[in-house]
Amino acid sequence: MRLPGLPRLVRTTPFRLTLMFLGLFALAASAFLAYVYVATAGEATRMADADILREARSLEAVYHRGGFQALNEAVIERATSTRTYIYLLMSPAGAPVSGTIPASPIVIPPATRVWASFRLVETDPDGVVTKKPERALEERLSGGELLFVAADVGEARAYVGKVANALWGAAALVLVLGFGGGLLISRDVVDAVSALTEVIGAARQGDLAARVPIRGVGDELDELARGLNDMLARLERTVAGLKYAGEAIAHDLRSPLTRLRARLEAALLAAAAGRGDAVVALRQALEDTDGVLRTFSTVLSIAQLESASAPPEQGLFDPAALAADVAELYEPLCEDKGVGFHSDLAAGLSVRGNRDIIAQALANLLDNAVKYTPSGGAVTLGVARRDSGEIEFAVTDTGPGVPAAERDHVVQRFVRLEGSRNEPGVGLGLSLVVAVARAHGGRLELTDAPPGGAGPGPGLRAALVLPQT
Repeated sequence: MRLPGLPRLVRTTPFRLTLMFLGLFALAASAFLAYVYVATAGEATRMADADILREARSLEAVYHRGGFQALNEAVIERATSTRTYIYLLMSPAGAPVSGTIPASPIVIPPATRVWASFRLVETDPDGVVTKKPERALEERLSGGELLFVAADVGEARAYVGKVANALWGAAALVLVLGFGGGLLISRDVVDAVSALTEVIGAARQGDLAARVPIRGVGDELDELARGLNDMLARLERTVAGLKYAGEAIAHDLRSPLTRLRARLEAALLAAAAGRGDAVVALRQALEDTDGVLRTFSTVLSIAQLESASAPPEQGLFDPAALAADVAELYEPLCEDKGVGFHSDLAAGLSVRGNRDIIAQALANLLDNAVKYTPSGGAVTLGVARRDSGEIEFAVTDTGPGVPAAERDHVVQRFVRLEGSRNEPGVGLGLSLVVAVARAHGGRLELTDAPPGGAGPGPGLRAALVLPQT
């Protein structure tokens, strides 16, 4: 239920939870205090009853030894002494014989014994009337006489009252402190949630660069803030990548689409004029169309890998067997181009991931190596376990290599170095490898090839590194 007239803090869920827990605590504290009070008061009453009963037993002993006259003398003696008890000895009919008070507060004489609580009205020398709480025992003796013994329980009950007041005061203090602490906690939670809400609102308005400040206390709200920040950062990268990909596709595909249209138009004019080979023109158009479709397919694969938290259908497989299967496809290409092909595949290893996707990434690395290695050079494919336990697929060539300053740039989509403009492709091969590596929790490392290779340039070593299983 919405309460618009109340302050915002009071309308928050943490504050309502604080009030609910305080209410539950108040009920529990009340029950506990009631139990303590009843138990303490009961114990005080039991102690007073025990003292009164002990005093009555001593008088009964006098009665049994010396009879009524001896009991009367004992009552008179004790009533005039400094004892704190109240005495009254009565005849069988209930008429007072001796004692501290003129009459018994118990109206109906008991047949055997009766306990009673009453208040003794006294007037002090200053004329102040007081009512003292008393506990009394009245019993009928063997000869029919009545003996009344009472004791003041005011101090015991006053002590019980002090205990109860102290407990109530402590409960009130705890409630006040709990309410104040609840306000502080509610305000802290509201501030943290407000920061989350503001960032979510900014993201809904299109500001994907907004981030939630991390308070550094390591609680659930910090975890939620980190998760939201990571999600926004990933979403920002994805949106930026899609925007860049769209612009790059529009730029890089303009030429093949223009060529395709020109060839189709030329074929149409030639066919209309009765000259030219339409079959050749259509075959070339189909090849150009296949190239455009491959580009879109690669961009879609990259987007799917980047948007997924992990690649689908993961399992354990032998990386050496996978590398051998891919190598069979590229050894003939190397022979046709006059490039040497070597492999060094460590056996007995295993890696977890999607075998088909990793095979595609490895094929991209080999395709680039064969494409940019001139005749007389060499390409090497290796599979090994690093000292860290990670598994690497390494492809080394003796081509022109990639300058160190360009290595972070060349793995982006549709990026091609100046020296590679004459080679077929649109600059998506390494981008796909990076997406595959990230989807598997790994990385792509580009370094210079080890010295000693035969080729016109420094060469390049591209390593797809995957985490150990």
